[in-house]
Amino acid sequence: MLQTPSGGVGHGAAAADSGLMSIGTVLNVLRDEFPEVTISKIRFLESEGLVEPQRTPSGYRKFTADDVERLGHVLRMQRDHYLPLKVIREHLDAMERGEAVHLPTVGRQRDGEAVLEPSDAPTAARIGRAELLAAAAIEERDLQEWESYGLIAPLPDGAYDAETVTVASLIAELGRFGIEPRHLRVMKAAADREAGLVDQVVAPLRRHRNPQTRTHAEARTRELAGLTVKLHAALVQTALGVRLP
Repeated sequence: MLQTPSGGVGHGAAAADSGLMSIGTVLNVLRDEFPEVTISKIRFLESEGLVEPQRTPSGYRKFTADDVERLGHVLRMQRDHYLPLKVIREHLDAMERGEAVHLPTVGRQRDGEAVLEPSDAPTAARIGRAELLAAAAIEERDLQEWESYGLIAPLPDGAYDAETVTVASLIAELGRFGIEPRHLRVMKAAADREAGLVDQVVAPLRRHRNPQTRTHAEARTRELAGLTVKLHAALVQTALGVRLP
């Protein structure tokens, strides 16, 4: 069994249950730590060889507790260390061989590709267009359409923020229910307004001369971002009269 970094996924359900789980059960377990994960994301990670669930005679996926732990490790490495899937796969293979491997982080861009640099703390991640298409399992025409509606935008250097993979995956997942990109512009506008509100609060801290104060600004930004996301989710659930698992 993999020894994961700090933080765990589904310590109650996944670790205690040694039986096989359906992909829906796995999704519920992972969402405790990774609210944005989707069934499409799990299937994509399987297609990339990062997890190999068993199959029933009728073709249904069945996951073990170790499979869930491995998926959590993959998602955590993407979130906390900004690593592309190729590097994650190599890291997992090395861990299974019992090798001690230092985690790199994604740094600057060179010729449209992410450059990996050893670091004690993650830096802002950048991924290329081709890597975004592969990671989100989408087509070029999809990305072009979403960009035309302002749902996704490249950075000035032509690359994308790593979080764009999550955005693209969720847009694709909503599309399965008939929600088109043009319908999502109101959500993008609301997100921009929420981000602007947070920025107003932390802007004075970011401009401060004291480096520690500027560092505190980043921590405060993450804290406020988490609170606004929770509030937004709670408001949507209240409006619809539902409670998510």
